[in-house]
Amino acid sequence: MKTTVTAAAGGMLVPFAEIKASELPFVKAKAGYELLFMATSWGYNGSIEDFCAAAKKEGYEGVELGWPGSDLKTQEAMFAALKKHDLKFGFLCGAGEHDSNQHLSSFIKYIDAAIDNKFQKPLFINCHSGKDYFTYEQNKKIIDYTVKKAKSSGVPIYHETHRGRMLYAAPIARNFIENNPELRITLDISHWCVVHESLLGNQKETIAMVLDRVDHIHSRVGHPEGPQVSDPGAPEWSDALNAHLAWWDQVIERKKRKGERMTILTEFGPPDYMPTLPYTRQPVADQWAVNVFMMNLLRKRYQ
Repeated sequence: MKTTVTAAAGGMLVPFAEIKASELPFVKAKAGYELLFMATSWGYNGSIEDFCAAAKKEGYEGVELGWPGSDLKTQEAMFAALKKHDLKFGFLCGAGEHDSNQHLSSFIKYIDAAIDNKFQKPLFINCHSGKDYFTYEQNKKIIDYTVKKAKSSGVPIYHETHRGRMLYAAPIARNFIENNPELRITLDISHWCVVHESLLGNQKETIAMVLDRVDHIHSRVGHPEGPQVSDPGAPEWSDALNAHLAWWDQVIERKKRKGERMTILTEFGPPDYMPTLPYTRQPVADQWAVNVFMMNLLRKRYQ
């Protein structure tokens, strides 16, 4: 197999030139444009110190981490590692309760703790917000709180397009966007490819509305039957890769024209997001190598 995985193991990497993407129009970035790549700790087997050292070595500017909760010792180790390796950071926050009132209470607790921690304010908060089975009004309470908290704290708060959560489908997200003008989004559009079993070509107007609210990207490539292709450099996934690049291109162009910061998390995941071989459950690609490949591809494209 000729994949990005073999590159990390000493084989051949698919050259950037072999990835057939549409030509980008030249957009001169306005002062203030900043492109930051974040590494994910999802699937990393090692200490926070080892993870931060590895991310820095690969050239990431920052990391996105789950807020560790009230364990002060864990917090201290995390912030020490971030400082030692000079990494910017954002936190992932969410709640899991099935009752909407309990869910909101836990959500607020985690958001407040992550932003108001005694060490350092995060660059942003990314939210796994609400539930797909909550009512519009129940989920809207989460948006209302985060809008107020972002204004009072100065920390941007984004809501992720994620299956099982508030923004689980494109038309659902459109309704929230049309009725909540201050809603800001983390785009993980790979989820919607699965939900709608398509590359969303029949929802262009809705997607355009969503892209206009995006401030943070999770750059995993999905396809109509799954949230993650096995290897984004493999030729059989060129249609899926190019569809995602076209969406991300529009976000980057807007950020350049406005002179705003853009953060991108490379978030290809471990098994069972990563396909595996039967019986052995051996991953068909190297998660870390794929994420580094995506960082290098997008840095070359958007810097």
